[in-house]
Amino acid sequence: MLDPNAIRERILVALPGSEVLVNDTTGTGDHFEARVVSPDFAGKTMVQQHQLVYAPLQDWLKTGELHALALKTYSPEQWKKLGSR
Repeated sequence: MLDPNAIRERILVALPGSEVLVNDTTGTGDHFEARVVSPDFAGKTMVQQHQLVYAPLQDWLKTGELHALALKTYSPEQWKKLGSR
């Protein structure tokens, strides 16, 4: 059973300077949603952004410990245009 903070920490190590919010969507410790705002996403497609987030979580994804992670990713500019909702 994973803790949202463990996922958040791995993302932050891979993408320093990011804003990361992770929630356990089912309370079972294997289904999560995350919002990541990172300067590393500037100029990248959504697929590339998601690949950057999934990369540090691969071992958990491969074992099934992390079964699902719904992502919303933004560059700081994209996030600002949305009004930081």
